[in-house]
Amino acid sequence: MSARQNARTSTAGRSRTPTARTPEVARPVRTTVWPRVLTVRAMVLFVVALLAFVLVFPTARSYFGQSAQLQALRAEVAAAQDRTSELEFQVSRWQDQAYVASQARERLAYVYPGETAYRVLDPELAEPAVNPDTGKGVAEGPVDVGFADTPWYGTIWNSLTVAGEVTVDEQAAEPTDPADPAVPPADDAPTTPGTDDE
Repeated sequence: MSARQNARTSTAGRSRTPTARTPEVARPVRTTVWPRVLTVRAMVLFVVALLAFVLVFPTARSYFGQSAQLQALRAEVAAAQDRTSELEFQVSRWQDQAYVASQARERLAYVYPGETAYRVLDPELAEPAVNPDTGKGVAEGPVDVGFADTPWYGTIWNSLTVAGEVTVDEQAAEPTDPADPAVPPADDAPTTPGTDDE
């Protein structure tokens, strides 16, 4: 048998009794606080993750910002296309002569020749006609200019004063010379009797 087996068999037969332990040699204590937490691998991994974040973050931020702008522009284009199609439809409606005639009747109160136009006013909504100078209501008949209480010469003087205060557009007030070739004659201008219009 070997010496090892002898030692096992010799200790196997003995009863276990507490033996005095031999004092262990004191080991020196390490001075670092985090010896196994921060290793070289962990530091390299942290630096790589930080570098990846620094490189990817601006790109990701610009991507998401541009995608939001793209969605807003697409919505704007869709709204513009809807508005364009609506305007094209309105333009196509104006090509129809019946629509043009109905709009002229409705908006401008035009009537066909021979028709009589009637305008019905709601008596609750109609405001009474008031002369702004006198503050009195305007009745049927001649308009009261506010000079009825004065003698005839006072009325004439007041009408001359009012006429002098009216401003006249200089271009409209200029008389046109009928012999001037720069001014074309109107189509409905009266002609003098005895002249030929040929």
